[in-house]
Amino acid sequence: MTLRTLTLPLKVLASVFLLTIGVAYLFALAYLYLIDVEPHTKHGMGLVAAVIMKYYGQRDTTRLEAVLQGPMGQYVTDSQRTQLIQWIRQGAGEPDFAKVQPILTEACAGCHSASSGMGLPSLTSYAEVARHTVVDLGQSMKSLVRVSHIHLFGMSFIFMFTSLIFVFSEIPTSIQTFLVAIPFLAIWLDIGSWWFTKHDPMFASIVIAGGALMGLSMAMQIGISLYEMWFAREKA
Repeated sequence: MTLRTLTLPLKVLASVFLLTIGVAYLFALAYLYLIDVEPHTKHGMGLVAAVIMKYYGQRDTTRLEAVLQGPMGQYVTDSQRTQLIQWIRQGAGEPDFAKVQPILTEACAGCHSASSGMGLPSLTSYAEVARHTVVDLGQSMKSLVRVSHIHLFGMSFIFMFTSLIFVFSEIPTSIQTFLVAIPFLAIWLDIGSWWFTKHDPMFASIVIAGGALMGLSMAMQIGISLYEMWFAREKA
């Protein structure tokens, strides 16, 4: 059996699955760009620098001060930024929190609150804010474990199904084998390099390379499969 000889219902099933996965991946890239890339590019920070900031952090400053000086600075006035940074550098004590809380409520709470539903860190109470006034060590180990296991499970299942459809194509077995193995190598590179970047920023480029390789291999599996199901002619 080949993709070209599948019954019509199976072709439709495989096609709508592949198309849906492809669109979902594009939305994932858009979300990644809007959350992790665009806010940094507005301040002249490149993609590699954004990855370093996310996983390694900015260890010469605190996370809250870093975002006030960088991507989130556009949401506060100069005087508000100065007041917040001064409070942070003076130890971010709870007694003085009442002086800066109105600024955080006005400028940040719209997105950084549990009620916003955006999943961003909440900045509505002193305990929540204080967690971001320590030295920025990047994404926490707890967060990395959580995100890593979700991605490893989810991406493995996605590529298992796209690969299962793809192996019924009529391209040479050697190319099939390569394109089945590459997505999983890309997953290991991408997620594994999060952990390495956490300890050394030199691995940030591998995060980008792993993601690019994953997207390219998915596009090839989907593209070849759809082409053979609907456009390829019967071989003589």
